[in-house]
Amino acid sequence: MNPAMTRRRSQINVVLNQNRGKSSQANQFQFLNEEERDKHYVLERIENELKSLVGLSDIKQFLKEVYAWLYINNCRKEHGLKASKQALHMIFKGNPGTGKTSVARLIAKFFHEMEVLSKGHLIEVERADLVGEYIGHTAQKTREVIKKASGGILFIDEAYSLSRGGEKDFGKEAIDTLVKAMEDQQHDFVLILAGYSKEMDYFMSLNPGLPSRFPLTVDFPDYTTEELMKITELMLAEREYLITKDGERKIRELVKKGKEDKTQPFSNGRFVRNIIEQAIRKQAVRLLVEKSHDRNMLATLDGRDFEFEKSTVHPFS
Repeated sequence: MNPAMTRRRSQINVVLNQNRGKSSQANQFQFLNEEERDKHYVLERIENELKSLVGLSDIKQFLKEVYAWLYINNCRKEHGLKASKQALHMIFKGNPGTGKTSVARLIAKFFHEMEVLSKGHLIEVERADLVGEYIGHTAQKTREVIKKASGGILFIDEAYSLSRGGEKDFGKEAIDTLVKAMEDQQHDFVLILAGYSKEMDYFMSLNPGLPSRFPLTVDFPDYTTEELMKITELMLAEREYLITKDGERKIRELVKKGKEDKTQPFSNGRFVRNIIEQAIRKQAVRLLVEKSHDRNMLATLDGRDFEFEKSTVHPFS
């Protein structure tokens, strides 16, 4: 299934359907020969990097459309035609652990290789990095952060927190400073605002002029259980651990419980990372008590290491 794309108030809204089958063949770019491959090496490299990420497969289509626009724009310039510059500021919406920061880093690299950004680095900040303690301090802090992000991407997580204090809060000053920079330096950096979907929708509604400044909105759905198990497998391999079938079953149970808990947003990849890290600590205590230190036991997590309800270690805290 392709990304669902809708236009509203000059925005493109992209919904990433992480697990939902193969993209239509009509949208597949085929390299006809080595010359074509060399010509579009940036696109191929980015797609190869995306393959290393679990889920998010349909973001290929989103990046392919941006790539096509940039490439054809360059072709227009070569033929003496007007090549308009467009703002590429974005909104990323979704729960924690859905790959927003990873995708932002990849886009920074992509834009650098396409010569949209001069440096291609990512500066990740939150409210505390922008909002000061007195009048004028916020604008100064925000301008300093923008300066650091020049030539790259400025990624603001939980961006809606900038509006939580109302009209008299210094967060409004940060927003005003960002908006001015987006106008004055719109091609020097790309601004990505990220956060929970509902909170981001409310945040954007508070300032009628804000949505039109972000032409691209990307929705990051929660991972499926199977995708989370794949992420678990990769995390364990990175840490050089194996897991028994009973351990896998316990992780699935914990994931199901986490997804069903409606009291707080599900944290996806972050959730399984916490499970693994706490299971590793629990396994260490178990092996210390059992005095079992052979290579196989040191490298194996079993079901007992995921029984958090019987321990002070708990993945939901």
